[in-house]
Amino acid sequence: MASKEDCEYTTDALQLTTRLLDQNPEYYSIWNYRRLILQSLFAGGNPTSDEHDPDKVQQYIVSDLAFLLPLLRKFPKCYWIWNYRLWLLSEASRLLPTPATHQLWQQELSLVNKMLSLDGRNFHGWGYRRTVTSTLEQMMSMSAEADQPIIESMTETEFKYTTKMIETNLSNFSAWHRRSKLIPKLLNERNADHADRCQFLNEELQDVERALWADPDSKDQSLWFYHQYLISNFDARTEVNVICPDLPVSEKLDNLKDQIENLIKMLEGAESCKWIYQRLVDLALMSKAITGEWPVEFSDVETWVDRLLNFDPLRKGRWMDLKEQIVP
Repeated sequence: MASKEDCEYTTDALQLTTRLLDQNPEYYSIWNYRRLILQSLFAGGNPTSDEHDPDKVQQYIVSDLAFLLPLLRKFPKCYWIWNYRLWLLSEASRLLPTPATHQLWQQELSLVNKMLSLDGRNFHGWGYRRTVTSTLEQMMSMSAEADQPIIESMTETEFKYTTKMIETNLSNFSAWHRRSKLIPKLLNERNADHADRCQFLNEELQDVERALWADPDSKDQSLWFYHQYLISNFDARTEVNVICPDLPVSEKLDNLKDQIENLIKMLEGAESCKWIYQRLVDLALMSKAITGEWPVEFSDVETWVDRLLNFDPLRKGRWMDLKEQIVP
């Protein structure tokens, strides 16, 4: 670190950081030193200068992006590599002409496609993808000719991408999570009315239920978390129901009844799956929040909680507290 203390911001110092980071990319102080070196090189060796040669800057950025590729392959879940890559691209956005910057960000989308094809559950890659698509949307939102906003959204494309990744691996929690975050924007951009929203919700429920039926005794949590997100639209205690905000109470109760009947059927042959019991209890509480009482369909709710106490002892306190709420 003596070179840093001496403010040595040269290409030789840059090469020294390259050698160090090749050996240990977790050394975040070296990444910060590398930033200072590049900022100086961008300004022609004068860190206090505001003048930059776009061609030189682009050359340094492209070279550094290439340097990161083998590191990402070897250390795909290293925070510092992803953070530094985003810093390079933010510098490109700040210092380079728009066409050159857009090309770099577009190449990043191709890169993250390849990364997620190798490891579709890498949450670093999914987070990076969100940043890349958001930046590309912002860059495409202005008209170069009239400087007027143009609606350029990647929501539909990204939603289809989550479908593709989920079909490849149903246990891809990151894909399910990304899907849930895209849905409100997707429906708004489609100008979906109440009927469209209800149809969309039903189709999503049918898809996730088919997947749950394929292996109801699975310990995988991804599907159950997404199922919870969908049924939250029937919960009167939820202030914001993002898919069907105007769902009548009668339809909420009908849907809750359908869900409980489906899950009871799913229990046959999957009696040891704690997620089914937990979801049955969730649905029971949702129904009681609307009607003020336990309907006939949920007469076994105390039994379900007892099963949860048996299958999930680590959360015994939670289930005991819940049992106290439901036992007269």
